[in-house]
Amino acid sequence: MTDYTVHIVDDEEPVRKSFAFMLAMNGYAVKLHQSAASFLSFAPSIHNGILVTDLRMPEISGLDLIRQLGMKKIPIPSIVITGHGDVPIAVEAMKAGAVDFIEKPFEDTAIIEAIERASEHLIVPGADADEITDIQTRLQTLSERERQVLFAVVAGFPNKSIAHDLDISPRTVEVHRASVMSKMKAKNLPHLVRMALAAGLGPS
Repeated sequence: MTDYTVHIVDDEEPVRKSFAFMLAMNGYAVKLHQSAASFLSFAPSIHNGILVTDLRMPEISGLDLIRQLGMKKIPIPSIVITGHGDVPIAVEAMKAGAVDFIEKPFEDTAIIEAIERASEHLIVPGADADEITDIQTRLQTLSERERQVLFAVVAGFPNKSIAHDLDISPRTVEVHRASVMSKMKAKNLPHLVRMALAAGLGPS
């Protein structure tokens, strides 16, 4: 059993129960919350916890939840669950304080790995100086076109929109995108976004 608790916020009961079962089977202590409002009322009493919240919820969204935690100065590493079309909003959540986002559909291992990464923020928040220097060194290996594609990807634009804006073919965008992922040593899109934000890139 971990020495921290994973707090699941989702308005759909089957989703909450499914998360709880999977995480409990993997040795995590779990507490369920049916809404962002109920979590916010409980949040001030949390010590050594990690939040996993759905992005789209009625009344208070996952993004608004992250923002309110920041305004209330409640330090809890947060992960947002998002659909592919919500990537720009997920990036906004990360800028507001979330440490990661997971795109649907996802494997159990994806959320477990995200929780493990978030747990590191219980000890050392944010990216350290050496990590940021490493990211900036990787950025310097990108061509101008690759940097343009990186900015567009982090902003959440699909390949077709990027191709139109840059006046290149969607296939060329795919090639540049693959090159960016390789040069940045990004495991996936959320990892690429985390690095870009840590280096001060991304939409303002």
